[in-house]
Order: sequence, then structure tokens, then C-alpha cells
Amino acid sequence: MKRKITHRLAALDPEKNYEEIMYLLQCYEFPWDYERALEFALFRTYAVPSISALLYKTGEFISRPRKRYDDTELLLYEITENGFDSERGRAALRRINQMHGRFSIANEDFLYVLSTFIFEPIRWIDRFGWRLLRDNEKQGIFQFYSELGRRMNIKDIPTDIDSFEHYNSEYELIHFKYAEVNYHVGAATRDLLLGFYLPKLLWPFGKLFINALMDDPLCESFGFYKPPVLFQHIMKNILKLRGKLLRYFPERREPRLGTQVKRPTYPKGYHIEELGTFKKPDSD
Repeated sequence: MKRKITHRLAALDPEKNYEEIMYLLQCYEFPWDYERALEFALFRTYAVPSISALLYKTGEFISRPRKRYDDTELLLYEITENGFDSERGRAALRRINQMHGRFSIANEDFLYVLSTFIFEPIRWIDRFGWRLLRDNEKQGIFQFYSELGRRMNIKDIPTDIDSFEHYNSEYELIHFKYAEVNYHVGAATRDLLLGFYLPKLLWPFGKLFINALMDDPLCESFGFYKPPVLFQHIMKNILKLRGKLLRYFPERREPRLGTQVKRPTYPKGYHIEELGTFKKPDSD
């Protein structure tokens, strides 16, 4: 079965075509996997007390978790789907910088969050995707988010993917530790995600499923219960089986655009200037 998108991706230069690589991976090749991976990328950042404490202080994750989740997704989708230099891409980046500029955030924390957006999708897809990522695709993801980081004025971004992955691992060894704010932000986000897929009656099972996909340091940092090893294997094998079955499905013909997904937060659509903690950018 010839796949035109897969073939196109193989020919792209990550130094020049990283925007197209990201667009094709996220909107055609792995839309479901990419969204799940980014959810877990955000989860990992909440295991760091300095990050979760700031999020908890804003009140957004406790009082309006769905809006905070949607806003984060939409701002990133606007850039991925439209490009850095498009009108909407520039507006989304402006909004990101306006929000972050209000807070005193350590550069090392910015770097770590950026690294999760690179490595969690790569790890997730290589474990559960319908095919492995090629080297040029991994490099394209790295180049895309490195460019995002530069445009966010993040300093000292590693110049190669291996160095950045080393930074990601070392940061977690030092900064992952249990804190009550981790638990509150993590639990609120987990409940939000469960509400997307399950009736509340089934949330106890859903919590086991999510916890089973977390590594031990992540679970411990949240104070979450880690299910038995057998249950972890079953859950992971279900996802691997899904990936294997998808190999026999035809290629997606239309992109899955995150900006076009109907969201209860914005039932009539949204303006980029509405996204984030404040409704208008001149409030910042």
C-alpha cells in the first residue's frame, strides 16, 4: 500500500522543511498519537514543583482546567497548522509571549517544557505508533520546537537533538519530586482528560489506565497509585496492538486540524486574542 504522505515525509530536509514535517506528522500521519503524547508531555511538566506551583497559583487549572487545556492546544495548533510567519501563527506566538511575560519563570524550566514537546511525541510514537519515526522526522520535530523556543526568547537551547534529550533526562532526575501542588494540578488535569472519553462512573478504571502509562518517577511526583505490573503490560499492549492494526488502514486523505475541533469552551469559535489567562492582550 503506497502512502503518499509517508513518502513525502521521507524526502523532506529537517533543516529547511521542519514546518511541513510537523504539519504532516501531526495532522496526517499521527494525529491521535500526537495529541495523546502532548497530553503526557504537559503531565510531565506538572511533576516539577516550581512549574506546578505557578500554575496552581493562577487558579486556572483548578477553576477552569478545560479552558486552560484548550487554550494551550489551540495556540500550538495555530502555529503548526499555519506556520510561524503566517498572520495567525504570529498572533498565536504573540499571545504565548504575552502570557508568559507576566510571570517570573526560570529559563531552565522553559527549556524543560520545550524539551517535553520534542521528546514525548517521539517516544510515544516509537512505542505505540503504526510505524517508527525516521531520523529526518525526529530532527524536524527538534528544529520546529527549537525555532519556537527562539521566538519565545528562551536562552541556551541545545544545538543538537542528543544534547537536548540529555538535558531533558538530567532535569527530570534533579527536579522531579513530590509536592502537594503537583498532585492538585495533576489530578485536575487527569480528571479533565477522563471526562473527554468516559462517564464519571468509569473514572476509577480510567485513572488506572492513565497511571499505568506513567513511569515510576512521574507517578511518585504526583503521589498517584501505580497499578500492578501485569495491568501496566496489558494497557501498553492494547496501545501497541492499535498501532499494528492501523498499518492496514488507508492513508488519511484530509488533515485532522486541531483548530477545527468543536470545543465546549468556545461553542461559537474563538479569537486568538481570547486565548489564555486574560481575554484581551492589552490586559497583560
